[in-house]
Amino acid sequence: MYQSKLKSSLLNQLFETILQLKSTDECYRFFEDICTIKELKDLGLRLEVARLLNQKMSYLDIVKKTTASSATIARVNKALNYGSDGYLLALKRMK
Repeated sequence: MYQSKLKSSLLNQLFETILQLKSTDECYRFFEDICTIKELKDLGLRLEVARLLNQKMSYLDIVKKTTASSATIARVNKALNYGSDGYLLALKRMK
């Protein structure tokens, strides 16, 4: 079982709540209330960068295809290679 260094009762409550959302519409409603527009767009962009990196796309091509900076791409790449495998888990489950 994975043990996060960030684990807390507040984060448990947040993640358990997210798991109770039942549709994309419910997710939009919740995340628009809990996040800023920029935070939401940044999260979506990071996931797209992870997807493209996982497809072995080059940094230069990702920069051209998205609005991501090379620093964002590098951070996502570091998480893909040395992180908790959260991106990889999510990418495997994406439709």
